[in-house]
Amino acid sequence: MEYEQVEKEVARKSAMIYLPIAIGAALLFFLTASLVGDYPPVAKIGGAIWVGLLSLIVSMPLVTSRVKRMGRR
Repeated sequence: MEYEQVEKEVARKSAMIYLPIAIGAALLFFLTASLVGDYPPVAKIGGAIWVGLLSLIVSMPLVTSRVKRMGRR
């Protein structure tokens, strides 16, 4: 039972870190595409979603392993 509780806590803490990273990357992409280029709205929104998903895929295992490692100390 203790192990399950620790895993839930690690998952919650990790999500509080990697979700803002992914959302921030998507917003940064959207703002940059809006300010720098003359792209249609579909391209800006689609690109922001794509960047957000890729950021989520990359950051999730990195952040989760870091939170687990910090929890052991």
